[in-house]
Order: sequence, then structure tokens, then C-alpha cells
Amino acid sequence: MDETLPAATVRTQVMVPLRFPDGYVTTARVYSFHGLADGREHLAFGLGDRATGDLPDDDLPPPLVRPHSECLTGDVFGSQRCDCGPQLREAVERIAEAGGYLLYLRQEGRGIGLYAKLDAYALQDGGLDTYEANVALGRGADERDYTVAAQMLAALGVTRVALLSNNPDKAGQLVRLGVTVLDRVPTGVHLSPTNAGYLAAKVARADHALDLPFVP
Repeated sequence: MDETLPAATVRTQVMVPLRFPDGYVTTARVYSFHGLADGREHLAFGLGDRATGDLPDDDLPPPLVRPHSECLTGDVFGSQRCDCGPQLREAVERIAEAGGYLLYLRQEGRGIGLYAKLDAYALQDGGLDTYEANVALGRGADERDYTVAAQMLAALGVTRVALLSNNPDKAGQLVRLGVTVLDRVPTGVHLSPTNAGYLAAKVARADHALDLPFVP
């Protein structure tokens, strides 16, 4: 059964030119919101034909949408312990081509926060995987809640999406929150020697749709 969402509204929208370290450039319409359930400052980036803000959603194909959880170490500083930075870069280009929204969610460390994520890294250096480390800290293996993502989509007039994600939990939560997921589109596999164990844990522990080669 769909969960009842508190209403959120668009607070501000502004055009922002984007440039990535590899030289890729595009322009996004960036939205902030009033009334998000957790009170945090989440953002929606309208890309491609959703950057214009001119047409109602019903006049366009269902948008390609990626809810992307903030990862300061990966998104900003290029950490090789995860695949977050490459996924963000890939998502912006693919959404700009197809038309849709990147939802940038302030859910660092799968919801446990930045300092706790670094504590979890220390435990991973001792042999735990990324999910086991969160649990060892007394936290949930994955504490992310996509209520605000559904609120943001509703505020933008979006009820149907193609979801750019390898994570079945994102699709399941959005469906329960009243978003129609017409398709789940996988991201690329951003495998490196330093994140192989991390990606393998995502497949084994959370059923992420990643076609990985054998990882010892």
C-alpha cells in the first residue's frame, strides 16, 4: 500500500552551469524545497529537457531519475574506496541526454553520516565489509530513506519515472511511496582494484544489479 507523503513545495529554482574534471559540461536547473520530511537540504537537478522548466511533465516522456546519496569522499575528493563519484558523473551525462532529474540526497554513508562512515572505513581496514562495518558501529546496514526523494518528485509534478539505479531497495521504497517505476535502468560497473570488495558486498548483501567478474 502506498504511504501518505507530507507535501513538499519548490522553494527556489536556479540555472547552474556544471563542469566535471574530465571536461564534461552541461547546465542544470537546480531546485531546493520547503517541507521535506527530514528537514535536510536535498537538491534536485533538472537535466536535459527538464532543465528548461518550460513544459509540464505530462508533455514529456517519463524522466530518467537517479536518487544519488551524497558521498563527500567520492563525489568531491575522488575516493577510490567506492564507486560513488563515477556513478554521479555517469548519471549527470545520461540524464542530460535522456531528460530527467538527479536527486542529490544528503544521506552520507548509507545514512549514518560522514564521521561514522570514516569509522566504518577503519573497521573495513580490519576485515569487515561495508555493511558489516555499519552494523558493528550499532547502526543499520543501510539506513537510507527515500521519502524525501518521493516528496521532491511530487513537488516537481513527476509521478512516473525510469529509475537509474542498480539498487532494488530504491525502487521498492519509491513504489511504496506512490512513485510509478516504469523501468529500472542499470548504471555502469565502475570497478577498480581498490573498490572490488565494496562492489562485491553490494551484490552479495543488497542484491545490487552489478555484473561483476569473479572477486576473491
